[in-house]
Amino acid sequence: MLHRLRQLPPEMLLYLMAAAVPLSFATWRALLNNFAIEEAGFDGIAMGTLQSLREVPGFLAFGAVFLLAWMREKTLVVLSLIALGIGTAVTGFLPSVMGLYFTTVLMSLGFHYAETLQQSLSMQLISKEKMPEVLGRQIAVGSFTGLFVFALLWLLLDRLHLDYPLIYLGGGLATVALALVIWRGFPHYRGEAEQHTHLVLRKHYSLYYALTFLAGARRQIFVVFAGFLMVEKFHYSAADISALFLINGVLNIWLAPKIGRLVGRLGERRMLTLEYLGLILIFSAYAFVETAWIAAVLYVLDHLFFAMAIALKSYFKKIGDPADFASTAGVAFSINHIAAVVLPFALGFVWMISPAWVFLSGAGIALLSLLLAQRVPHDPRRMPAQADTATP
Repeated sequence: MLHRLRQLPPEMLLYLMAAAVPLSFATWRALLNNFAIEEAGFDGIAMGTLQSLREVPGFLAFGAVFLLAWMREKTLVVLSLIALGIGTAVTGFLPSVMGLYFTTVLMSLGFHYAETLQQSLSMQLISKEKMPEVLGRQIAVGSFTGLFVFALLWLLLDRLHLDYPLIYLGGGLATVALALVIWRGFPHYRGEAEQHTHLVLRKHYSLYYALTFLAGARRQIFVVFAGFLMVEKFHYSAADISALFLINGVLNIWLAPKIGRLVGRLGERRMLTLEYLGLILIFSAYAFVETAWIAAVLYVLDHLFFAMAIALKSYFKKIGDPADFASTAGVAFSINHIAAVVLPFALGFVWMISPAWVFLSGAGIALLSLLLAQRVPHDPRRMPAQADTATP
């Protein structure tokens, strides 16, 4: 059976990676707030600290570029997925502040390197014309896998009443198993150009860098504090949070491929404008929400608008030099996580004063993104590569 995988088109590798990551990460994320509060005694400051630590490997994602000088991308993909799986598998067995910090960093190291490599391989192996649609399908595959995970979590928690350690263990080992399938079943693919194995920064990509930085800041405010709000203010259970993820998964399976095709028809600038306008409204509403079901609706809508980030990746595919894709994927992840390392910790203190100000800061960041998005050309074209501003 495994030898037949080698005959499949390379996007099948991307779809399998898209499935492997949420088996662990969806399990970890859905249980995190309840596990941290109920088992590890976390408060807002401890949660902010944990989330800042979680983003340190994302900030260091550029290290993948240097590792590619020593190993092939598929090898690094497998090692990253194994780290993600093991970090998730042992989480439930270390129910303390320091234990959760340790397992989170290990899980995050695998997660961010796997995501970096998936983006790099997508850029290298998929054409510009197919890029938005394939990215949409990857989101749909990840959402379908997440849907399965959240449904299973609801069953295990609400009906079978399993403990956290067994659930974390199962999610982590499932990712490790798929990593081994990738290792044995797929060849080492080559892209359209030999990839740089040093950091490359180009002035030509400055707008992409800026939008990526702001996306990371916005994303962290939602990831860290929206779920925390649901548990702390509205007393959602782990099963309730899993049900919300379930709804998000169903909608993404249906909408993500359509969003990808819409990017191809309407263009990156229009889609980014729509995304940022929606996020301004959602973050502003989060700041003042007092009703549990309205907060749940905002939570679902936020996930849908973030699926429109396909447009930003499609924009880079059109302006980027093919030899820059691996390097820029690492650099972009690092830029995306600069604010992510600092913001959760800093906003943890703001949260203790007023949760509303945390979400209003997210609305402000979305507004700045909207203004910058107006500089994206209606028809992005590949430009001649500029001189490197960073060397090995």
